[in-house]
Amino acid sequence: MPSSMTFRTRSGRLLPAIIVAMLLASCSGQAPQAPTESVQGAASGSSDYFLQQAQQSGDDNKADWQLLAVRALIREGKVPQAAEQLAKVPQNLTAAQTLELQLTSAEVQVAQKNVQAAATSLSKIDPTNLTNDQKARYYQAQIDASQGRTSLGLIRAYIAQEPLLQGKLHQDNIDETWTALTQMSAQDVNSIVINADENTLQGWLDLLSVWQSNKQDPDLLKAGIKDWQRRYPVNPAAKTLPTQLNNVLSFQPASTGKIALFLPMSGPAQVYGNAISQGFNAAMNGQLSQPAPQTAPADPNAQTQPPADPNAAVSTSAPDASQPQTDPAQAQPAATPAAPAPVASSNAQVKVYDTNGQPLAALLTQAQQDGATLVIGPLLKDQVNELSSDQTPLNVLALNQPETEKNSPNICYFALSPEDEAQDAARHMWAEQKRLPLLLVPRGNFGDRIAQAFANEWQKLGGGTVLKQGLGSGSELRSSIGSGIRLTGTPVIASNAAAPAQAQGVTIGGITIPAPPTDAQITQGSSGGAVDSVYVVATQSELTLIKPMLDLAVNGRVHPSVYASSRSYQAGAGPDYRLEMEGVQFSDIPLLAGGNPALMQQATAKFGNDYSLVRLYAMGIDAWSLANHFSQMRTLPGFQVSGSTGDLSANENCVIHRKLPWLQYRQGSLVPVSS
Repeated sequence: MPSSMTFRTRSGRLLPAIIVAMLLASCSGQAPQAPTESVQGAASGSSDYFLQQAQQSGDDNKADWQLLAVRALIREGKVPQAAEQLAKVPQNLTAAQTLELQLTSAEVQVAQKNVQAAATSLSKIDPTNLTNDQKARYYQAQIDASQGRTSLGLIRAYIAQEPLLQGKLHQDNIDETWTALTQMSAQDVNSIVINADENTLQGWLDLLSVWQSNKQDPDLLKAGIKDWQRRYPVNPAAKTLPTQLNNVLSFQPASTGKIALFLPMSGPAQVYGNAISQGFNAAMNGQLSQPAPQTAPADPNAQTQPPADPNAAVSTSAPDASQPQTDPAQAQPAATPAAPAPVASSNAQVKVYDTNGQPLAALLTQAQQDGATLVIGPLLKDQVNELSSDQTPLNVLALNQPETEKNSPNICYFALSPEDEAQDAARHMWAEQKRLPLLLVPRGNFGDRIAQAFANEWQKLGGGTVLKQGLGSGSELRSSIGSGIRLTGTPVIASNAAAPAQAQGVTIGGITIPAPPTDAQITQGSSGGAVDSVYVVATQSELTLIKPMLDLAVNGRVHPSVYASSRSYQAGAGPDYRLEMEGVQFSDIPLLAGGNPALMQQATAKFGNDYSLVRLYAMGIDAWSLANHFSQMRTLPGFQVSGSTGDLSANENCVIHRKLPWLQYRQGSLVPVSS
């Protein structure tokens, strides 16, 4: 009899018993085991895998698998499923599992945009009890809960997280710390109280001071950074500079030896191209009238109507011939500090290329063959949108903004767009402590774009709901005078935020924690939904109808503050109009706000008092200034140019934004609004 057992298969072969045992052992090895990675670790597996293991596990390991699954679901963007799984975590947990549950719960709340609940959950966690992986997640949850709103707490979270990261995540941390610092107001920075052991924070603040003191001079900034690195050798930023500051050390000014000017010099948009080219040439050749301080700018009375071009870059303010003529002694704003005149350069060679009817790619190729080092233009939006697909080694200062921002290392975007004006209005109104704005904008795509730009900027500032109401034509407004304007509207959803979903509570250990109210609910609930400010985008004649209706819409003594875009500021407004607009604030470019009275006289005379073309003339002036500072705008964070169209600065995508002066009608006169 054989000494070992054998089994007969269907084929008649015999298998030794030891082989059968091995097969059975391999099958039993597929049963769920304890998690191969710690529940406090990276959780790099998929949610499907973790959920399968949790389903097959006994009580000892089930909670670990569930918590790992919740984190994976968050990472995969499956937030409702993550909350659902979190509610299924059993109550009988070890101390380590309880701590992980607290941290994971906070991460779920952050993912649900329940930032107040997340902040409360995080405040109950002692980070000294966490592993390094958990600490990195804990500080990331604090960062995410800030929703991009800069604060000292956010800076401290970045600093605490930095030593826990490696590779790209470490560089991202350095860059984001720097971005948060540069977004702090001077008042916030000056009010910071540093603890005795916060040497790293002190180093960061000193680096910020170096940047603020020298950002307008690349050579001084380079020297300042190197000196700072010698003084703070152990600061993480001294070893790994923020990307923007590292670019400073390799900064080289762009050549303006040969400039290609891409403008529509024929066709319907020719009038716009001519105005820009005249401003550019006047600045380049030093033909601008110098500022005359203490002198009020003249306001000629003649009026012209520019051709309508919805594709143009300018925020058009069409004059209205029905308005009374201007009284120059009363209609002018008080002089504001003059913007410095651009430095003329007789060495630059400029060639104009007509963009009407010629493919952009062909123009770029021709300009490169002609030896151009910098392209200014194109002006029309459809051609600007083509830039991202037309690869060119040339530096390009586009005179409009693309539909979608894209960071191209050799392109900057400069536009006098109504969207940019709306963003500036949001910042101005926020600085004036307004929190419940209503937008009155033209119905249709034009008004929708303005409302969207305002709402996006409002959210970045920390604001809540923005309401929008569409305006009809002048005849519609006149017919509705009797019924007036109701101070209500539909919410504008910021495009950089997901549509608000119905927040859900979280059930942990059998106790349901209700979701906190949304920003909109907080805003409307605390104030009864009362509008405290109105931003109006309307022509002069339309604003004449709207302002009285707004006055009648309010019962009581408190009236919402009224703000208007430059669209309402045109030549020809008489004393009656100025008195009717009492209290209204509006923004416009420095050239039309009294920044350079002599130049304003020169420009308005040149263009028959057409303010739309004067704005484009100012755009041409600033295009020359930006051409001479292209590398600084492209490379140096915070670099600014004080121009005829505003104080110009660039974001991370080199989209140039303008800070505009604001004026107010007061007792029949125009006075500057103090910033």
